[in-house]
Amino acid sequence: MTFELHGNILLAIIPLLALIYIIARTKVSRLSTTSWHSLPGYYAWHAIICATLPAIIIGTFFSILHLFDLYHASASLYVPFVTVMVLVGAVYGLNSIAPSLKARDSVERFIRWLLVTAAMISILTTVGIVLSVIFEATHFFKMVSFWDFVTGTSWTPDDATPGNTKGMFGSVPIFAGTFMVTLIAMLVAVPIGLLSAIYTAEYSSNRVRNIAKPALEVLAGIPTVVYGFFAAVTISPMVVHFAESMGIAADYTNILTPGLVMGIMIIPFISSLSDDVIRSIPQNMRDGSLALGTTVSETIRHILLPAALPGIVAAFLLGVSRALGETMIVVMAAGLRPNLTWNPLEGMTTVTVRIVDALTGDQSFDSPETLSAFGLGLVLLIITLMLNIVSIYVVRRFRQQYE
Repeated sequence: MTFELHGNILLAIIPLLALIYIIARTKVSRLSTTSWHSLPGYYAWHAIICATLPAIIIGTFFSILHLFDLYHASASLYVPFVTVMVLVGAVYGLNSIAPSLKARDSVERFIRWLLVTAAMISILTTVGIVLSVIFEATHFFKMVSFWDFVTGTSWTPDDATPGNTKGMFGSVPIFAGTFMVTLIAMLVAVPIGLLSAIYTAEYSSNRVRNIAKPALEVLAGIPTVVYGFFAAVTISPMVVHFAESMGIAADYTNILTPGLVMGIMIIPFISSLSDDVIRSIPQNMRDGSLALGTTVSETIRHILLPAALPGIVAAFLLGVSRALGETMIVVMAAGLRPNLTWNPLEGMTTVTVRIVDALTGDQSFDSPETLSAFGLGLVLLIITLMLNIVSIYVVRRFRQQYE
């Protein structure tokens, strides 16, 4: 089924559903003297649900068959069939309208199942992403030892062949670059973002806050390619010139530059979320602390920040995830060289950059270099999961202690 076909069906059915809604409400209004269980709107929505539910089930069934190439329904057959299903469901829904019908209960039950379905789609999507990465990574780790992959210090996939991959896929330099740029970005974003959130939430006037917060959030809407240009054209020469003035050698493609620019990019996420969390703390906690003789800064340190810690940690994790997944800034400012070093003034690369490079090359899909992208993705997924587990544990321990 094409999206265009479903769009045409939807445009054809919407006027029919509007007519069903009007007919159902009119039927209830004409018998207004009768004691109805629910309001007229519930009976109208009950009729619409009865009309659309069979069509949705049938449409989903045929879409699954089409997705797996099991059956392809022609438009000349599919459209009339769905229309007939809507009409049959509408007739049933309108005929079932009666004072004894608990329309409100049926509509609420449908909404509850709709919400459950939406939640399940999100969960199943996550499971599908994880399984797709695992299945493809399994093919890669049949060619390359997992231990050599996570402990090797040399990344030379260009020389690899399906029968010779020993020592060519060491991911330590790549993950070192990923952690290096993430650390630099968070060292920039966390202090500035958190301090700006404290200022806008506790010290600034409403007028200043209404100007400063939207201006700060403008940074979140700037495309990352623009940040990449800014890093390569402006920040990188500044870093090199400053390092040379200090007598230190620096590459124009260094890992410090994308870390600094990425930190600037993450500031709005941490600042906005932290500001909202701090402002959501009840005012009586501030008043009680100040009434006991504490200063504003002491209230912030001992009362507000501990109470807002779960939200602040969530903002921190959002910033870490944003830094781990960033690609364009690193490509334009740090290059593609897998370099294992502690010097941030040298060029390095990250996991996402190597994944893009592996999947956009001219290698075949079953080559070790291409499949290495899934191996990198799987290890990065495991690391991110571990970080989330540790953070959840820390937040829960602190919340129990605070409560």
